[in-house]
Amino acid sequence: MFTKIPRYPVQAFCICLFAYIFSQCDLALFSYALPEIRSEYNLDLKVMGWVISISYTIGAFTQVYMGTLVDSYGRKKMLSIMIFFSSLFITLHAFVPRANEYIIIGGYSFTLGILLMILLRGLAIGTGGSLYPITGAIVTEEAPAKFRGLFAGILQTGYPLGWFLAAIFAAPLLEKYGWRALFLVGLISIPYIFVVKFYLRETNRFIIQDDQKSSKILENNLSAFSKIKILLNTSMRKRSLTIFFAQYLFVIAYGSSAMFFPTYFSEHRGLQIGDSALLVGFGNAIGVLGYLLAAYVGEFLLTRRTTVVIWTILGSISFIYLIWFTENYFDTLLAFGIMSMFFYGTAAVKFAFIAEIFPTKIRATGLSVCSSLAVNLGIASGPLMLTYGINWLGWNIAFTYFVAIPLIIAGLMYLVLEPLPSGLELEEIQEKLNFE
Repeated sequence: MFTKIPRYPVQAFCICLFAYIFSQCDLALFSYALPEIRSEYNLDLKVMGWVISISYTIGAFTQVYMGTLVDSYGRKKMLSIMIFFSSLFITLHAFVPRANEYIIIGGYSFTLGILLMILLRGLAIGTGGSLYPITGAIVTEEAPAKFRGLFAGILQTGYPLGWFLAAIFAAPLLEKYGWRALFLVGLISIPYIFVVKFYLRETNRFIIQDDQKSSKILENNLSAFSKIKILLNTSMRKRSLTIFFAQYLFVIAYGSSAMFFPTYFSEHRGLQIGDSALLVGFGNAIGVLGYLLAAYVGEFLLTRRTTVVIWTILGSISFIYLIWFTENYFDTLLAFGIMSMFFYGTAAVKFAFIAEIFPTKIRATGLSVCSSLAVNLGIASGPLMLTYGINWLGWNIAFTYFVAIPLIIAGLMYLVLEPLPSGLELEEIQEKLNFE
């Protein structure tokens, strides 16, 4: 079956996968360092919620703008640029000063160091997070139609593999050298730019689309706002809004859990910082199996939409089991792995479903607005709501309200969209959707 796949699409996929792994590794470092950052700056849990919220809000709108640039200037060029700046902003976290001067904002105290960290974190999210639409657009446009969903699904394993890789660095570095040394890991990604330069080429679909736009009335010069406006025209409004709000609710759940799992296990369950990092890291590694299974089921057995719904509901159930019914380390690790397989593994099939329903000329823009923007706004609001919920209700009840329930609603929202058969060419999908 796989012998019929041409060599270059596999090559492009592998380059994108490792770029995405490095990106997710860099971004995951913050979550592993969060308990020690909170301790050093003596930050209340609600203040940490605001740190995450503001930084992801900055990242959200930065990422949308970057997505429009990808549709204007090309996937390959922007991939290299984003890798460099993301690595730079991550590394600069290590040099945030230990200033004791406080600024009162909205009744909460922030040191100058924390304010600088918020800015660096926002810029890192805006640039590093842009690899999601960039790599997704490349894989979607290069993969053979029959295997597009499988390729796009496996690409999403870059998330758990990135978190696992970050945990491998975090466990020893946090215990021996502290959180600042951990962020120097960001430098590792920079040499990868040369792999992109010499072994990746611009996608043919972008080149053709770019040539067509150049031959018309300079359509290539569409403003960022004009590209976003296309998402709300009559033929695309239902798709765009449904995906946006489903993604937003899903990532309220994801952000509330993933951002605070290391803190939850170290502060609420009493694990050492290294053991907490390894539990989350290895749990995500186990979850890779769910990503691969979701990609296969969505491509060959069920439609992608139906698989998204099933995986999301099972993810919610397994999450509830993890927080309410596990006690010892091994049981918690196993339950975390199963939860990761379904909850986080949903991304494997969901990404392909979202990416292929946008036309080439605004694919990266569509992914940036309807997915990346929703993702970042969800992470901006979810952890913040969770921190208030923890103070009022305790960890487990807050997790139930702000993770399990939004996750179920998000899964059911996808039932609004019509399922599309797998294996269609992108042009066939667009004709079908335009016809409808």
